[in-house]
Amino acid sequence: MSRRLIAVTALVLTAAALTACSGTSAPESTSGGESSASSGFGLVSDGTLTVATEGTYRPFSFHADGGTGDLTGFDVEIIQAVADKLDLEVKFEETQWDSIFAGLDADRFDVIANQVSINDEREAKYLFSEPYTVSPGVIVVAEDDDSISSFADLDGKTTAQSLTSNWYELATDSGATVEGVEGWAQAVELLRQGRVDATINDKLTFLDYEKTNSPSGLKIAAETEDAGTQAFVFTKDKTTLVEAVDKALDELRADGTLAEISDKYFGEDVTQ
Repeated sequence: MSRRLIAVTALVLTAAALTACSGTSAPESTSGGESSASSGFGLVSDGTLTVATEGTYRPFSFHADGGTGDLTGFDVEIIQAVADKLDLEVKFEETQWDSIFAGLDADRFDVIANQVSINDEREAKYLFSEPYTVSPGVIVVAEDDDSISSFADLDGKTTAQSLTSNWYELATDSGATVEGVEGWAQAVELLRQGRVDATINDKLTFLDYEKTNSPSGLKIAAETEDAGTQAFVFTKDKTTLVEAVDKALDELRADGTLAEISDKYFGEDVTQ
């Protein structure tokens, strides 16, 4: 081979290498791999948001068709909408509540989506997104009962409460005598039978019951002044991911998506 041919060949190879490295090359596909937008999120799996949820907590995270269908629910739909905004796939890891935080600590998940209430103890250890659920506590009474219109009116009345819940403390602090129950379903049954005067619970619980059992014969008599707030939970090193999730939630709130999902499950907007 002549020296001239060798030189031309070298120039061609050099040009090809420069072209491959230049900014004019075709953009890298983000399907099946981590996108540039999510490179700083520190995800468990590249390009995928791994979400911990119970899967047995209706209407927030449950299986349709009596438990045999697909995973769905209020929290499930909202985190899916967030992931779509971030151009991420979603992988749900169904986990019992007792072990859900341990799994997050062990980096098995990127986020918990399971109606986790924001409180000082949790904020000391974890990062929270902006709240996507705002719900006060409520007194629920029979529809024809006008004797209770405030928490002060519970003094001398009987309420049905789980003895381990914060609603039990609120009932006793209000002067009520408490009939211990295992949960909402039993409390409602006692109330409908007229065996108790009221029950205190989260407003979301009542709205879900009212939507699926209307007419229920029950009503809200009063609400707490301070509303509880629920949000997505992350480990302390996920600052960039939390910022991105908050931005997505803001966009979903602005375009009406959060309100639409809320209305589907509760008949009103509980997201703000």
